[in-house]
Amino acid sequence: MSPTKTLLVTGSSGLIGSEVAGYFGRELGFHVHGVDNNQRAVFFGPAGDTRWNQRRLQAELPAFTHHELDIRDRAGVLALFRTVRPDVVVHTAAQPSHDRAAAIPFDDFDVNAGGTLNLLEAARQVRPESPFVHMSTNKVYGDAPNRLALAEGETRWDFADPAYAGGIPETFTIDQSTHSLFGVSKLAADLAVQEYGRYFGLPTCCLRGGCLTGPNHAGVELHGFLSYLVKCNLEGREYKIFGYKGKQVRDNIHSLDVARFMAAFVAAPRAGEVYNLGGGKANSASILEAFALAEKHTGRAQVYRYLDQNRVGDHICYYSDLRKMRAHYPAWDITRTLDDTIAEIVTAWRERPAVS
Repeated sequence: MSPTKTLLVTGSSGLIGSEVAGYFGRELGFHVHGVDNNQRAVFFGPAGDTRWNQRRLQAELPAFTHHELDIRDRAGVLALFRTVRPDVVVHTAAQPSHDRAAAIPFDDFDVNAGGTLNLLEAARQVRPESPFVHMSTNKVYGDAPNRLALAEGETRWDFADPAYAGGIPETFTIDQSTHSLFGVSKLAADLAVQEYGRYFGLPTCCLRGGCLTGPNHAGVELHGFLSYLVKCNLEGREYKIFGYKGKQVRDNIHSLDVARFMAAFVAAPRAGEVYNLGGGKANSASILEAFALAEKHTGRAQVYRYLDQNRVGDHICYYSDLRKMRAHYPAWDITRTLDDTIAEIVTAWRERPAVS
């Protein structure tokens, strides 16, 4: 019998990290080493605490080892790589909010850019042959998508140019636009991951996520769009819409489909690749449309207030062009619809003690 393969996943108590841990552990038989220090609670307060998810993984996955480590600890990261010698690295840890980044610019850059560089260099020194999957963001494109011609519908904005009917491709410009400081730190990390693939030949990829979502998200106002929206609906809490008439559009992808794509990449890795990882147009929704879906599954009216001021660098319309992903990995596709996903999120919040 061949020895068990090892996965090192950072941000293992978060939405994507925990999904990846579960998928690789249960479906693929990996021994999972999770790295998480509950920094989300530091960034967002008690509502962002993810210890419950850590405990869930420790209870449900027999081959799971938790490591209480800050990825900014360069020596600690290198020591962990030398101990674990991972066959696969999935990096999902981050300061994830573009609003929060403006208040903590050094923490944001040190975690997102510096932490990523620590992991890349440890991988290069210890396990350069192991696939390295980095969870990037569509914020690397800044607000450049807002320059595209848009058409206003009753409940949403959409691209008016037929060239973007399928969404934003990986060839879209990342330069000369407003990114937010979060977008800048994540872009620095994104480029470093590409460079370690192109310059050093490591099997790396950047996944430029849209709205990543699912039932294990600890959604807060500054991060976790659908999860937080559903939580507000269930608790009768006011949801604030920031500009664009509530018609701003995002594509949403279930965390399981994210983990499935990572597994596809690991099975046939490439060097220095970039993919726009989202739900595509079929799983896109405006805030107003998301309200309607939440109300359908909860039976409660959404309480909200409109503020006629958009977030700096926010997209008016963004959904991912999935053609490159499907071309490179034709066995992968979206398996969870937006309606399915919201139903799961509603159930998950109802089952958590914090929501009545």
